[in-house]
Amino acid sequence: MDRRNFLKTGTTLAAGGLAVAALPFGSAQAQARKETLLVVAETGPNSLDIHGVGANSSSYQVAWNCYDRLLSYGRKTMPDGSLSYDGKQLVPELAEAWSMAPDGMSMTFKLRPDATFHDGSPVTATDVKWSFDRAVTIGGFPTFQMKAGSLEKPEQFVVVDDHTFRIDLLRADKLTTPDLTVPVAIIINSTLAKKNATAADPWAQEYLKSATAGGGAYKVDSWKPGQETVYSRFDGWKSGPLPALRRIIVREVPSPSNRRALLERGDADVSFDLPKKDFSEMMAQKKVTVVNTPVENAITYIGMNCTKPPFNNLKVRQAVAYALPYQKIMDAALFGLANPMFGGTSATPTTAAWPQPLPYNTDIAKAKALLAEAGYPEGFETVFSFDLGQATVQEPMAILIQEALGQIGIKMTIEKVPGATWRSALLKKDMPIFANTFGGWLNFPDYFFFWTYHGQNAVFNTMSYQNPAMDKLIDEARFAKDPVEYDKAVKGFIGLAFSDIPRMPLFQPYLTVALQPSVTGYQYWFHRGLDYRQLVKA
Repeated sequence: MDRRNFLKTGTTLAAGGLAVAALPFGSAQAQARKETLLVVAETGPNSLDIHGVGANSSSYQVAWNCYDRLLSYGRKTMPDGSLSYDGKQLVPELAEAWSMAPDGMSMTFKLRPDATFHDGSPVTATDVKWSFDRAVTIGGFPTFQMKAGSLEKPEQFVVVDDHTFRIDLLRADKLTTPDLTVPVAIIINSTLAKKNATAADPWAQEYLKSATAGGGAYKVDSWKPGQETVYSRFDGWKSGPLPALRRIIVREVPSPSNRRALLERGDADVSFDLPKKDFSEMMAQKKVTVVNTPVENAITYIGMNCTKPPFNNLKVRQAVAYALPYQKIMDAALFGLANPMFGGTSATPTTAAWPQPLPYNTDIAKAKALLAEAGYPEGFETVFSFDLGQATVQEPMAILIQEALGQIGIKMTIEKVPGATWRSALLKKDMPIFANTFGGWLNFPDYFFFWTYHGQNAVFNTMSYQNPAMDKLIDEARFAKDPVEYDKAVKGFIGLAFSDIPRMPLFQPYLTVALQPSVTGYQYWFHRGLDYRQLVKA
């Protein structure tokens, strides 16, 4: 299939069964191709509303490109020449200026006076307040994300005038300002949203699940769940330089071999989620550009439900930790494209850095002994779940784990959960044992542990782990002003993660992206999605 036919209206990709949107032909075709980006992905958004229940990681990319936030980050060049966001450099987005009160207990933001939403209506401080009120009230992930930066109550958000917005702080919190840069802190067109709200749905969740109401650099022209999402540039965007790309097509192609073929033939421009074997081979062949970036503050782990037998037994969890086939996973599922988080040399943390390797290696004899001490000398049966949307890595990983645990008597049935429903299934917290990846958007160890180990309603404490000592140490680190006390608290809660082992980190994943050589400007972001605003196509 050549590029012309691939892009032509009505053409269908046989393996994916997906109709392709039209592009102009004739003399304008070269320019249209230059201004259009075709991304092929395994899965797409399951909602256009990042505040929605169970919104998946692909939904973050919609929020990032279709909505503005008050602030963002600058960029930096990494040692290998690739680009990354700069977490130490805050830059304006919707807010053109901001200041902290002398007492440190409020922040004031001056909004761009010429900013408009996609429908042409002006962006005002009333929209900012409504958006933040929604985020802290709606519950679940968005509310917990705002709480991570001590943004908790609608009363904190004050409209000073049409273009001046103030946040009254509940406490001094180093995460408050960074929390304004994350995909959750979007500014929604409140007038449009309220027109589509009801008494039963005051935050217009039903409407915003399938429609955007933003003022970001792009808007969604069409969304076909399970097939494709099409974006067009918003030429009235004022919060940064106008992007070079006019149109983005994100097509869902389930087959990784088809995604790779489309890239190598030049029929597609970008893909993230290929098997690591494919990325490794493509790096060697050098037909396309492959960029690897270790994902900050992130691990792929095996989680175990700490509230129900048998995984509420510490010795069972330790047995699993010693049975896991770490090096086989690195070799056969990842092809070395990750940082191992096993084989640590010390039983206690020697640094406050996170992630860091835990002191576990594959030791089947020790695993069998621990299982017998736990009262399961013959093993047991269980169900192991993984995200089918991450099947390129997690399916071979699951098979290797099934084989390894079988050696100590644990008979494991593999459950493949569709990517569109994985987040919802995971957050029910009733899976006995599962694989998952979590990355903290803000690069602080206490932020990671606040989300994943804290026992007080932590959304991604998917193991339902409860330890008051852990909670106390996390809280101490979050608000510590003395660096020595901070490091002590961090080492304390990492040490508990070592010993209590509610989840076993396997590796720190790489974010790997393959691009045509003609596509430049790719930048790693903490949310791990594509920023279409920065890409350029020759």
